[in-house]
Amino acid sequence: VQLQAYGGGLVQLGGSLTLSCAASGRTFSSYSMGWFRQAPGKEREFVACIPWSGRNTYDAVKGRFTISRDNGKNTVYLQMNSLKPEDTAVYYCAARGGMCVIEQYEYQYWGQGTQVTVSS
Repeated sequence: VQLQAYGGGLVQLGGSLTLSCAASGRTFSSYSMGWFRQAPGKEREFVACIPWSGRNTYDAVKGRFTISRDNGKNTVYLQMNSLKPEDTAVYYCAARGGMCVIEQYEYQYWGQGTQVTVSS
């Protein structure tokens, strides 16, 4: 599975942004898809995950970020609302064959990352 994340950019405090991650391969629908982020000087951290069924998503940023997927388009999304400067990071999408987990080492495939910058 090859992943391509895009949709990052510069947004003002309180703004919204939707990230997308396009996957290649015919087995996209069998993977759980996750989003992680890495802020400057910090370790990469879990943001959200959605299983192949699209049900029972796992969100670390509750109430502001929403993960979704369209298996017909081989794409997973991260809708980010009420953005804060501390959300500034490089956002990565990742895939794993199995249930959603928060440990990044459990994910077999990674996209290249897309930069999100929130200005105050």
